[in-house]
Amino acid sequence: MKAEKQHIVIKGCGAISPLGHDAQTIAQGYSSGKPAFKTIVHQEKPTPVAALPDTTEQQLQALLQTNPNYKHLDRSVLMAVYAARQAAEQAGWLQHNAADHDLGVNIGSSRGATGLLEQHFTNFQQDKLTSGSSPTTTLGNLSSWVAHAVNAGGVQISHSITCSTALMAVANATAWLKAGMAKRFLAGGTEAPLTDFTIAQMKAVGIYSKLYDQPFPCQPYATAKQNTFVLGEGAAVFALELVPETDLQPGSIVVEAIGLGFEPIKSKTGISAEGLNFQQSMRHALNQLTDHDQRVDLIITHSPGTIAGDAAELLAIQNVFERTTPPITTNKHLIGHTLGASGALSLQYGMFILNNQQLSLFNYPIIIQPSALAPNYGRVLINAAGFGGNATSIVLRQF
Repeated sequence: MKAEKQHIVIKGCGAISPLGHDAQTIAQGYSSGKPAFKTIVHQEKPTPVAALPDTTEQQLQALLQTNPNYKHLDRSVLMAVYAARQAAEQAGWLQHNAADHDLGVNIGSSRGATGLLEQHFTNFQQDKLTSGSSPTTTLGNLSSWVAHAVNAGGVQISHSITCSTALMAVANATAWLKAGMAKRFLAGGTEAPLTDFTIAQMKAVGIYSKLYDQPFPCQPYATAKQNTFVLGEGAAVFALELVPETDLQPGSIVVEAIGLGFEPIKSKTGISAEGLNFQQSMRHALNQLTDHDQRVDLIITHSPGTIAGDAAELLAIQNVFERTTPPITTNKHLIGHTLGASGALSLQYGMFILNNQQLSLFNYPIIIQPSALAPNYGRVLINAAGFGGNATSIVLRQF
């Protein structure tokens, strides 16, 4: 007897970003198409960033007051806790008693506790270092505090694979679920990189946008020969469960395929002109779909607003989809690049598109293939790539 097909279903999604603090406010942000950037002074120069808006910041500060230990945690950890509780509640998983040993957690970050680490280093220089500097800046801090917040007693994993981090967390959770090593999983990414040192690092790479006085300082796909990378902050977490196909509810969104790619690096940022890592990850994902139905209605690109990165990804897409290239979109023109959280926020954007049948292209002057936009979206492919040559592609499908 043939075994019944099973799917990785997204039972819940929590997010906090420059667009808002829950599904409703973030959906409003996407619907308006209004960019979420502001200008700060960094190293005596005006610098665009995408920070949490005031109303969303108030929500994060309210979380801070719920546990006296939270005041010692990095901002990245707090955003992960906020998003994870939201996802668990939406899935009906929030428990207030004993820890659930079948619920695993995998939260990633590219940079980790950057703000707190910088603070502790300043204290070190002033001979004021405290005992909390080590436990609150380790990468493992991410998933352990999320697990405490949702009473998850299963495996707790924190990791970094630079800007592919969040999609790799979903990939890892999928593997655990399919292997029967967990029954449910919270997976995602978080990043709080709006610190002096992190912004300075991105400027040192030579990719940071100088378009602080324009509505869209981050301009993916721009034809102008300049980099328009802008840092943003945020987190998104997904409640994942393996569900038999007969139990799927109408409108269920499933992780249909996960593709991985890697190429030997030829530079510090690690991407070839042809985007070989993207080609591998997209082909790997598409090959997991049935031969008679490998249609993709839309691609949410990684596209950080850099000349080399954007061009390589577009060329990779053209090489993979030789006959008919799907329409392409992104969210970085609205929220910038959130590093290790970017894949998760793109995944959340994909869910918004599937649920609302709407893109956030309003007001943005650069749109790829507007005439090719699908009348409806049933399957979306999301790309992410990071320094070192890695790439990840995930296909979401709505039943």
